[in-house]
Amino acid sequence: MLVERFISRVIRHNTAHCFSFENQGEIEPPPAPEKPVHLYLHVPFCSELCPYCSFHRVAFREDAAREYFRSLKEELRMYHDRGYSFSGVYIGGGTPTVLPDELLGLLDSLNGYFSPAEISVETNPDRLDRRLLADLADRNVKRVSVGVQTFDDGILQAIGRFHKYGSSALLRERIGDAQGIVDTLNVDMIYNFPIQTERMLRQDLQTLVELSPDQITFYPLMVSSLTRDRMKGIMGISGQETEKRFYGIITGALDGLYQPSSAWCFSRRGASMIDEYIVINDDYVGAGSGAFGLVAGGIYANTFSLSDYGRRIKEGRFPLSARKIFSRRELARYALLMGLFGLSMDTDMFREKFHAPVWSLLGPELLFFRLVGAVTFEGKRIKLTRKGQYYWVAMMREFFTGVDNFRDLSREAAGIVKEGSA
Repeated sequence: MLVERFISRVIRHNTAHCFSFENQGEIEPPPAPEKPVHLYLHVPFCSELCPYCSFHRVAFREDAAREYFRSLKEELRMYHDRGYSFSGVYIGGGTPTVLPDELLGLLDSLNGYFSPAEISVETNPDRLDRRLLADLADRNVKRVSVGVQTFDDGILQAIGRFHKYGSSALLRERIGDAQGIVDTLNVDMIYNFPIQTERMLRQDLQTLVELSPDQITFYPLMVSSLTRDRMKGIMGISGQETEKRFYGIITGALDGLYQPSSAWCFSRRGASMIDEYIVINDDYVGAGSGAFGLVAGGIYANTFSLSDYGRRIKEGRFPLSARKIFSRRELARYALLMGLFGLSMDTDMFREKFHAPVWSLLGPELLFFRLVGAVTFEGKRIKLTRKGQYYWVAMMREFFTGVDNFRDLSREAAGIVKEGSA
């Protein structure tokens, strides 16, 4: 575990540096890129807040949510007027399907302004309604990702999802009924809960194999500093040794049935869309409260305050509240992290983007990963090995935990951590 601990520490340090913003206040987006980019849309409302979740989310209130969807549509119009175009859209949360009629109206606006090639939407098990899924498919939604987390009733009860979304039996029934309506039905799972045993994990995997959804994403449990204390009181602390062992069980059970699309996403039919849209897109824009994007070499973050977000939109101002421009080497490291999380990286594309060979910018990093057996060099591609896949899981866990820590600080600054509302 020495290698895993070392690379986790490095990523933790670098992520904290990346999310220490240099510019805050009134910020304009950069000029629209010449080619279409990706769009992430955030809907923060949830009927109830899960204790392990560190995403930007607030308790659902219908009046606030409807006003928020109106603001989202206006933000889309503002980007359209700036000349932005979007090739793909990912709508996450929170629970984007919390108000189906508002979501459908948002999709109509999206398609009217930008005509994206593909759209992905997150949902929860209680929203797997066949009529809604058909309506989503009619509006160019190619992928629906449902957060299941586990099929173990004991864990579901411990994390507060049993009474919200039902038992394992009900979850299986809902997923079975939902298949075949959109191109890709993805099931989001979490492993390495402190009370999870190998038997529980293998049962989850057996259930998934029987259901055979189009895609499965298996996240290691990722908790921010604030959430860690909450989860410790509920079920204890997870260990990295168990995480590594469980990851081996997951990849072994899915091998031959599913093809890896990333280090933790597995596709049955070669589905191209994955939750980590940042892996396959150089630039992406974030819209909605608490969203952030990477455009023109800088990260741009929207305000986490829902009231501030709505006020700025009404005043015709972009809701951007923080910005940081990265150095060339920082961007190159980010490209390596994200590219290899997607299992391989094209060195010619890297040279075209950075106007330099990958070894000249990332020589020490590549040498290290080659020496520890994480990567191989095959022609003009750098590829992850089986061992490297888990190293990248560990790095991405630390990366997203760092992002979650930034979210917690931003939510606290906006006054919405403790009460869970805007």
